[in-house]
Amino acid sequence: MRQGDSISVREASATDAQAWDTFVDWNEAATFFHRYGWAVVIEKTFGHSPRYLLAERSGAVVGILPLIHKTSTLFGNALISNAFCSYGGVAADDPEAAKALEIQAEQLAEQLDVDYLEFRNTAPVRDDWIRKDTTYATFRKRMEPGRDEIIKAVPSKGRRHELRKSLHQGLRFEIDDDVDDFYKVFAESYRNLGTPVYPKRYFTNLMEVFGRDFDICVVRGPDGPLSSSMAFSFKDHVHPYYMGGTAAARNVQANDFLFLNIMCRALERGYGTFDFGRSKVGTGSYDYKTYWGFKPQPLAYEYRLVRAEQAPDLNPLNPKYKVLVEAWKRLPLSVSKLVGPHIAGQIG
Repeated sequence: MRQGDSISVREASATDAQAWDTFVDWNEAATFFHRYGWAVVIEKTFGHSPRYLLAERSGAVVGILPLIHKTSTLFGNALISNAFCSYGGVAADDPEAAKALEIQAEQLAEQLDVDYLEFRNTAPVRDDWIRKDTTYATFRKRMEPGRDEIIKAVPSKGRRHELRKSLHQGLRFEIDDDVDDFYKVFAESYRNLGTPVYPKRYFTNLMEVFGRDFDICVVRGPDGPLSSSMAFSFKDHVHPYYMGGTAAARNVQANDFLFLNIMCRALERGYGTFDFGRSKVGTGSYDYKTYWGFKPQPLAYEYRLVRAEQAPDLNPLNPKYKVLVEAWKRLPLSVSKLVGPHIAGQIG
């Protein structure tokens, strides 16, 4: 393959899924959130249109850009890579392929007349776009070789104490293939945070599409599930992407027990890197991950404005959402599970 050969960019379809995912598996910049299955899950669950771009040179895939056209009466009209995901943006073999994909994305954004085009990059890419790199950070590092070593490596004495304490609370760590217990815990956790919850069918669809790569991890106490996570495995990484804990989980360190066991299981299966995931700066989740010894790595979300005059700020820490967040925390759980999915599906 010669870099000088011309590049063509087109929209991918289901028939390209295998070639797309083969590229994702081998490209260093591609993440689990670049996999083609997200197009299937997001469209099936929320109805947003996937506009996945594929770059080819001499018939071979040299770059991809997963884009979701998200339309919302509440939160605007946007083209996002990748919606409902922490990471995204262009993954390409060389700068020429990357540039071709960026140009095509800009043209598509203009054609769709969106408010903005958003790339959820793990590192800065476009200095000529608006960049937000102080809102979110991710937390990733190599794991220590065993349970005792993981605990010893935690710099916070208090956190080490909590981890050791969690081993003596009569908790059980299990791997399940049913979303029911997970969703029960997850929905309660999101209500307590003041965040609209996704519909249960979203997680069912994730399991159907990515079932071999997603584990439902559950920590149970004497009275049932206390904390749970949907964790995916990709390349050398294990990532507990969705997680929830009940109010009672804190009293018995169930969340600590959950993450410790996910790490230990990952090591047993040959994975070396733990991705603790994205958190907003200034939140308890952000602080919690630093207590484990993970260092924040800023995420560079970049925006090309089309109709909008400023980049979006769909952040629960935004003062204009404060009243809504506090009100949501007081909703009955049944109401939050009924209303939340209609809102969560528009945020992305």
